[in-house]
Amino acid sequence: MVPRARPWISLTVLAVGDVDRAARFYETVFGWRRQVDLVPVYVEFAHEPGTAGLSLYARGRFEEMAGCRATLPPPGGQTSSEIYVTVSDAAAFDSAIAALDVLGAPRLSPRARRPWGDEAAYFADPDGNVVAVACALDDAD
Repeated sequence: MVPRARPWISLTVLAVGDVDRAARFYETVFGWRRQVDLVPVYVEFAHEPGTAGLSLYARGRFEEMAGCRATLPPPGGQTSSEIYVTVSDAAAFDSAIAALDVLGAPRLSPRARRPWGDEAAYFADPDGNVVAVACALDDAD
């Protein structure tokens, strides 16, 4: 019998109200480029082989595909989803935080050293998803 590889996360899909707006947000903050661009329905960002990718799906179409209702966050609240993005070094960390601030992304938790070994800051994207930007402490100093 051939051993099977363990399951892995290949793609995270977020249901969003406006695919192009959400895509521009992630492009601006992280410099990601679109691998699949089917605006206004779907965008998938290019990612390195072996890493999880991110895609954005128009809420109504997401609901059709998943067969369930995609609930909206309460006014002034966030979804219970988090995208944890690790950047390569302190310069990229500073740049991402600056871009989030310029875009007016609500800051949920300040930049701080976290007990798991990263420095991280938490924001909300335009659809209320939590976006954490992190850097290993060795690289953030």
